[in-house]
Amino acid sequence: MTTTTTTEERSPQADSPLADPDYRDRLRELPPSAKLVAKVLEGASPLSQGQLAEESLLPDRTVRYALNRLEDKELVGSRYSFDDARKQVYFLTD
Repeated sequence: MTTTTTTEERSPQADSPLADPDYRDRLRELPPSAKLVAKVLEGASPLSQGQLAEESLLPDRTVRYALNRLEDKELVGSRYSFDDARKQVYFLTD
């Protein structure tokens, strides 16, 4: 029996930026809240700040702080939501 996985068996997270060692090194310097937000974005993105707060169980203010830190390190990007142009949605960058 072999332990190698084929491309079909790999999880979608295998292609995530979090799998990149350089990305992980930059993330390692950040506070735990930023790491949690990045992990939530790895599983489902793009998400709004409110959705991130709901998924991570962090307060809105903490999510905003985490997003600012992640944006400073260019680990997340944002764009306007297609569903509601008043909201920004966030995603992991490559």
